[in-house]
Amino acid sequence: MNKFLLRALVLASVNIAVFADAQFRTRNRMDKLEDFDEQKFSWGFYLNGNRLDYRIVLHPRYGAEGNQNLVKSKESYSFGAGLIAKWRLNDYLDLRLEPGLQFAQRQLTFNTQSNDQYAAGTLTNPPFLPIPLTEKDKVREIKSTLVDVPVLLELHGQRWYNSRPYIAAGVNYIVNLQSNSDSEDDNMQQVFRSTTHNFAWSAELGIQFYFNKFKLTPAVRGTFFMNNEKVADNANTPPYWATAMSTLQTRAVMFVLKFE
Repeated sequence: MNKFLLRALVLASVNIAVFADAQFRTRNRMDKLEDFDEQKFSWGFYLNGNRLDYRIVLHPRYGAEGNQNLVKSKESYSFGAGLIAKWRLNDYLDLRLEPGLQFAQRQLTFNTQSNDQYAAGTLTNPPFLPIPLTEKDKVREIKSTLVDVPVLLELHGQRWYNSRPYIAAGVNYIVNLQSNSDSEDDNMQQVFRSTTHNFAWSAELGIQFYFNKFKLTPAVRGTFFMNNEKVADNANTPPYWATAMSTLQTRAVMFVLKFE
């Protein structure tokens, strides 16, 4: 084994052991922030890293050819931050409001040149004038700035030494500040449009650690849009882009660090 890697593993193991001993040894049981969770209201903030992509339901004619999907989503990683407001309901339930700002950039690839075969029109779609798709036409880099307002109901267990596990679930109202939904241009002008106002549901799992001055909570949260984010292209635009998709929905997995 590489000597540097071995030293890093040994150092990490020592640090984890020291942390675990300081955090969980018996003589420290319940001696940190004992009254913190008795407050009716409390506040904090969080930082998070995200993994985002799209869930796509393809149009059966324009989005697929045989067994090949003509539209593909590439996942991306980003970050965000927000505030925490907690309302204590009882010994086991808290209601949380956690508004935040999330930044994202995703990529959609449209390999839809084969839709030229429908240029003469179909029973449900009018004819169109085919155009040769360049590499710029096939790829859409979609930047999003999301104002995320989740309301979560948290169910937690009893404190064990200086930690407490919990699960939470709730709904989100999400505003996409870079949706381009009001733009008159569409994919013919390299403008990808999506909905501004969105709704999602979230589920979260984490452990709360109590220190002398604050509470630290690492958690994993999944957020899944419920509405269709797709905005249709203009009527005279060929079915290479938005028409190739029936449904477009964001899904995100977040690693969250909360400080209270």
